[in-house]
Amino acid sequence: MKQLHLIALVATSTFNLIAGDELSKRFKADANRMLAWTKEDRGCYDLIADFTDHYPRRISGSENLEKGLDWLIEKMTSEGWNVKTQPVMVPNWKRGKEALSMTQPMARTMQFCGLGGSVGTDGKPLTAGVLVVKSYDELKQRKAEVPGKIVVYNVPFTTYGETVNYRYNGPSAAAELGAVATLMRSVGPDGIQTVHTGGMGYKDGVPKIPCGAITIEDALLMQRMQDREENMQLTVSMEAKWMPDAPSRNVIIEIPGSELPNEVVVMGGHIDSWDIGTGAMDDAGGCIAAWRALYMMQQLGMRPKRTIRVCFWTNEENGLRGGEGYAKQTPNEKHLLAIESDAGVFAPTGFNTDAKGAEKAAMEDIAKLLSPVHANNITEGGGGADIGPLKAYGAVMAGLEVQGDRYFWYHHTEGDTVDKLKQHEVNDCVYAMAVLSWCWANR
Repeated sequence: MKQLHLIALVATSTFNLIAGDELSKRFKADANRMLAWTKEDRGCYDLIADFTDHYPRRISGSENLEKGLDWLIEKMTSEGWNVKTQPVMVPNWKRGKEALSMTQPMARTMQFCGLGGSVGTDGKPLTAGVLVVKSYDELKQRKAEVPGKIVVYNVPFTTYGETVNYRYNGPSAAAELGAVATLMRSVGPDGIQTVHTGGMGYKDGVPKIPCGAITIEDALLMQRMQDREENMQLTVSMEAKWMPDAPSRNVIIEIPGSELPNEVVVMGGHIDSWDIGTGAMDDAGGCIAAWRALYMMQQLGMRPKRTIRVCFWTNEENGLRGGEGYAKQTPNEKHLLAIESDAGVFAPTGFNTDAKGAEKAAMEDIAKLLSPVHANNITEGGGGADIGPLKAYGAVMAGLEVQGDRYFWYHHTEGDTVDKLKQHEVNDCVYAMAVLSWCWANR
């Protein structure tokens, strides 16, 4: 018994050594080849530009999304990939025409966009007085003033997760107190009269009221007016409505594993976007960088022991149906690692991960190979929304981290265009995802 225990200890120690101490040495030559290739590549940035210039506003259920997927499939096929698709039914929200104006104490047209999932104004403009609040606490303190008003959430940006709570849950919180509509100060650190859309939800049993986003500047303007005790009145008009679910697809390419093809490392991002802007950062860039990483391996003649797959998930922005559908349609495969890029393809800094023990040690060791592009930082995290469903199947989660100080300037706005990206930073993201996926597939 003691002998068996000793053998087990030796085996475990050997695995940990290979997993956590030798990978960076073992794959150094492969990483050098990939680094040299990405430093010379001029194709990835151009692909992002070509795709997003021609197929912007790829909201689920839209013609632009499906035509864009057709374009991608044709491009991938021309490179020699055996392209696979997974059918997914997706939510189908239509914005329609919309407008917002101030009628008191002055006449003023205001920049405005409906929040994804909002109801409309029943075919006619809605005119009402205004109450501006900075928090849920203030909303409760002033609940007697809420009935019949349009509640404006003038909530300063802290973190995305904290601030977006008001965008998602704010309409129902106000409706419970009698509000007739809500407006959300755009979720971002700064703005130049720019509106940011995004998803929202309704609480069961609470009236569904129209909701939209306004600029930071207009939220501050109305705050000043209220502080001066000026009476405000706004008129909002929205044609927003829900249509029946629509068919869409996840798009998949892969290099099958030479020894363990049923064990999979998957990487990618979401190919849908909101219906404003081009979604170059959020998230065509993440998708195409993963594609380019696989293309590089193909061009260098690299064949992994395990399958390395790229998936473009559909419907992340307003439903997560693509990620959920992918997990349900691949139940017989063993996903070892899932990598998501959904923070913009700016200069990479490393990966967040839920890996523990030997797996985290392995990732930290692999990250040494990312030092040439300053992407060797491994932090705790959850990976990403699209890969999240794979966690239940035992996959390690990893999310590409980038220098994202500019991301929320343009996030969910008309400003999300390819010119905000830099070619060398995009290429560094390609390298980071390629190295991690390659090393993990060959452990």
